[in-house]
Amino acid sequence: MTERPVVKAYFDYKSPYAYLAFEPALDLISEHSIEFRWLPYLLRIKGKGERSMYSEWKVRYSYQDARRLANRRGGFLIRGPRKVYDSTASLLGGLYASEQGVFVKYSREAFARFFEHRLEIDRMDEVAALIQELGLDAQDFHEFAAARGVKLLEEAIESGEKDHVFGVPTFVFEGEQFWGGDRIWLLKERLEACGTSAKAHT
Repeated sequence: MTERPVVKAYFDYKSPYAYLAFEPALDLISEHSIEFRWLPYLLRIKGKGERSMYSEWKVRYSYQDARRLANRRGGFLIRGPRKVYDSTASLLGGLYASEQGVFVKYSREAFARFFEHRLEIDRMDEVAALIQELGLDAQDFHEFAAARGVKLLEEAIESGEKDHVFGVPTFVFEGEQFWGGDRIWLLKERLEACGTSAKAHT
C-alpha cells in the first residue's frame, strides 16, 4: 500500500488566524488523499509593556483584519483577548481529544469559545469541563495532561522548531512552509501537482 503524503499543520488556540484557517484546512483534508497531522505549537507572546509601539499597532491590526475575514464568511465573533494567554491547557486538551477521536469537535468549540470570551484556555478546569461536555472523562484528561500529554506537547513544539515555525497556522509539506490561512490555496496547488486529489483516487 502506497503511503499518503504528509501535511503537518501547526496551530495554537489563541491565534485568530489559526481559527480562520481551521475550516478551510478541513476542506483540504476532504479534497486530498493525504495524511494530515495537527500539531500544537505554543506561541510565546510578549505582554503589554514588553512590546514595542509597532508591535502594539500590529496586534490591533491583526484583530481588525481577522474580523474582516470572519465577516466575509458569514460573520462569527473574534474578540480581542483579555490578557496574554499561556494556552498550554487547551493544547493538551487538543492532544487528548485527538487520541479520543473528537479533535474536530473539541477544536471547533475551543476556538469559538475562546474568541467569544466563553473559555479561558489557560485554565485546566475549564478545559476539562469542555472535555467532559464532549462525553469524555475529565479525570482521565487530568491524568493525561499531567504526564504523557506534557511529553507529547513538548515533542510537537520540538517538531515545530525543526520545521522553523515562527507563527501559526503554518502548514508544512515536503519541507516547504505555507504560513497563514491565506496561503492554503498555494498548498492546495502543490498537493494537486503531486497528484493527491481525492478525485484521482476514486
